Amino acid sequence: MRINETKAKLQAGEPVLGIFVGFASPTVVELCGIAGFDFVVIDSEHGPMNPQSCEEMVRAADVTGITPIIRVAQNVSQVILRYLDIGALGIQMPIVNTRADAERLVQAVKYPPEGRRGLASVRAASYGLGEPLADYVVEANKQTMVISHVENVEAVNNLDELTQVPGIDVFFIGPTDLSQSLGYPGKTQDPAVREVIAQARQRIQAAGRVAGFMTTDAAAARRALAEGFRYVTVNTTGLLGRAARSFLAEARG
Repeated sequence: MRINETKAKLQAGEPVLGIFVGFASPTVVELCGIAGFDFVVIDSEHGPMNPQSCEEMVRAADVTGITPIIRVAQNVSQVILRYLDIGALGIQMPIVNTRADAERLVQAVKYPPEGRRGLASVRAASYGLGEPLADYVVEANKQTMVISHVENVEAVNNLDELTQVPGIDVFFIGPTDLSQSLGYPGKTQDPAVREVIAQARQRIQAAGRVAGFMTTDAAAARRALAEGFRYVTVNTTGLLGRAARSFLAEARG
């Protein structure tokens, strides 16, 4: 099974930089890998992808060495299983607000004895033609990542319990949804929102866990890293849109 370099870096105390891709394009995933991103979050929550289109994007990630993580829309084991079986090395889950939510997520991602994931001779297991399935199960539990979103006031209030759940690699603060939950929809730079984000990050770090964050550009990513976030992302559409506007403004004078 492929080594999860992103997980290895986090376990070594290093930061990682990733990019969300919200449309079905193996080419974009390949480009992001060649560019040097540590991981890609294939966004099947807000994007129009299904397991089949995600599988092609995972293949592109494998070719270029970028870690494929899939954001799944539902915390349901039968849904999560399909994305793991195509070769995702991590599952990123929105709306994880309670300890029960977090435990259900880990159970879905991990094979027994750590979880309840179902086993079959699928792509992730080299179609049963590689290492023995018993060895694959052990390695898969080591390599797969679990990323839990903190994007709701309820999740923030429950952070002390959430950070005690074993098996979660990253607690990812989603600023846009959190701003909406706080009553400031889209106002991610509002002082009230920023304060809650800072407090959530501090509580995650105090528990000895990894904090993640979505940023908008390189300057914001540098700030997030300086604040101690170690799983930092940007969005493909944002990068492309800003680059396009910058080009047009400069070209047109």
